[in-house]
Amino acid sequence: MSSWRTWHRPLVAFSASMAVLAVLSGIGLVVDDRVLTGSPIWFKPFKFSVSFIAYGLSLAWMLSLLDRGHRAGWWAGTVVAVSSLAEMVIITGQVVRGKRSHFNHQTPFDEALFNAMAVTVVILWLGTLLIAILLLRARIADRASAWAMRCGIAIALAGAAVGFLMTQPTPDQERGSSSIVGAHSVGVPDGGPSMPLTGWSTTGGDLRIPHFVGMHALQLLPLLLMVLTTLAARPRPGRPHRIGDERTRLRIVLVASGAYAAFFALVTWQALRGQPLLRPDGATLTAAGLILAATAAGAYGALRTPTHLKQRLVHTPGSNEIDEIDEEDEDNDKELVS
Repeated sequence: MSSWRTWHRPLVAFSASMAVLAVLSGIGLVVDDRVLTGSPIWFKPFKFSVSFIAYGLSLAWMLSLLDRGHRAGWWAGTVVAVSSLAEMVIITGQVVRGKRSHFNHQTPFDEALFNAMAVTVVILWLGTLLIAILLLRARIADRASAWAMRCGIAIALAGAAVGFLMTQPTPDQERGSSSIVGAHSVGVPDGGPSMPLTGWSTTGGDLRIPHFVGMHALQLLPLLLMVLTTLAARPRPGRPHRIGDERTRLRIVLVASGAYAAFFALVTWQALRGQPLLRPDGATLTAAGLILAATAAGAYGALRTPTHLKQRLVHTPGSNEIDEIDEEDEDNDKELVS
């Protein structure tokens, strides 16, 4: 784990500014009773700022692990920080004005702001894509860590791309002139009944769900690896940890990444069919069951004691010391992704 002092400073500074905005938005939620599209008006900047804290710090940490391409990584991270900041300035400015920031074509000024925000999102996505490419090329000693980051950022890019689907006009908007072009919800208008805290629709599909699930793979997959590493560090007198082996951790990370990607695809498919998250139909439940079964089978296979861990324990008389002797030829060490 690299020192936080080596993390990408513009992204760290951006995350700090989002922490400040989160506090201000929280105050706004308390003192400002305005409602926009069925939600407290300060809820959007609050959600976005909290999400950007996690997103910015994750990228800042990942960039510190690059062994080459430091200059390209620094510029990519800086572009992500600046474009994200510009997006948040527009969102917050529109809140102050009491206007929608997303999909708003009500006036030429509102339309210009939304178009500018759309450009910042594209730039942010391209900057993140460059960071993903640099991580794929990086030589990171621990393969489990490398693939947790690579899979996390790849799924996050897919999650971010869901945002582009939201900009498409709905059938009702196509049939007539509307000052709003695009929507979060599918099959129902934005601003209807919604889940507490998240604001996701409870009567139709909601593209914010796969957007959220995908984006936060960037934090959750590396977090899984941190948990595995912590568990592996716990002493177990008399027998070795299965997850203490790098190849076992790598298998677990790959299984978890596949399961996460499948779950992301599932909630995307569910949302596009106009189906609420908490009211799945038979097809959704069947797909979820298949994903769960495949994940369980993959986890079982990943945790099985591999041949190279079948060891004999040599006890030294009069002590609890255990020598672990690997019995497999090291040539088999290349069985997974190198």
